Amino acid sequence: MLSKLLPPFFAQESSPQCGTEQDPMTTVISILLCIGLVISYMPQHYRIIVNKTSEGFSAWFLLLGVVSSTSSFLNIILLQWDAIVCCKSLSTGACLEGLLGVFQIMLQWAMFCLVFILFLVYFPESQKRVNSLDLPAKLHDMTNEWKTALLVAIICIGHLAISFFITVILLAVVGTPSEHWETNYWAGFLGIVSMILASFQYLPQIYKTWKRKSVGALSIPMMLLQTPGSALFVYSLAVRPGTNWTAWITYLVTGILQGTLLVMCIVWRIRNKRLGIDDLHGTRIVNEETPLLRDD
Repeated sequence: MLSKLLPPFFAQESSPQCGTEQDPMTTVISILLCIGLVISYMPQHYRIIVNKTSEGFSAWFLLLGVVSSTSSFLNIILLQWDAIVCCKSLSTGACLEGLLGVFQIMLQWAMFCLVFILFLVYFPESQKRVNSLDLPAKLHDMTNEWKTALLVAIICIGHLAISFFITVILLAVVGTPSEHWETNYWAGFLGIVSMILASFQYLPQIYKTWKRKSVGALSIPMMLLQTPGSALFVYSLAVRPGTNWTAWITYLVTGILQGTLLVMCIVWRIRNKRLGIDDLHGTRIVNEETPLLRDD
């Protein structure tokens, strides 16, 4: 009776069936996407580490991204829980093949969380304290930007801990989404939260990049790789058995918004190169000709 009342983005009640039939094309696409996902994030990680700065990132963009990807990760774990349990009766290869959709979102979550960790580790020292003295940072000496970054870190850790705890309790005590409406509604709630946050995720970053008029530590190569890949990523998740639109709508929305940010970064890169502006810090590049022009 309850299954007839459930919205289409919740799991339907059914007995778990363990099968080994997989679409070869979907499997190949999923494997390529997992590899491509890791490769696509490497330019971003590399740019932050090499330049030793995360300048230009919006803390609110990272907050929405981490919470959204965490919710999406837990959502697909719940929706695919029957497939995870089926691994007990399947070979290792068949199990891994059936869980490629989970691995995709897990990698997405891990790679984005690593960007956030690098954002904190390489947060510009000059933007941490109100004064530039090399003294231990105290709370009253911290800039609003650094306070916001620390607050965002606390919120992300808190959200992960609470959501993970609720998910484990529901699976251990109540049951799977396909058999119990409580777990089913929690899975749907996580998916909706992920979708809503993803809808706004790139807006803070788009605003900050527009205001700075420079790319900062953002990686254009990463966005060039990820934006076209969003379409394949969405298709691969959409055709997976047991998933619904709450599992892939997040990546469709973020792909569109990321494309907008990509175009903006390319425009600023071309503009700043023409005007002689450092694209990383957003300051004018001083060369030997600059003082002579000022003396005139």
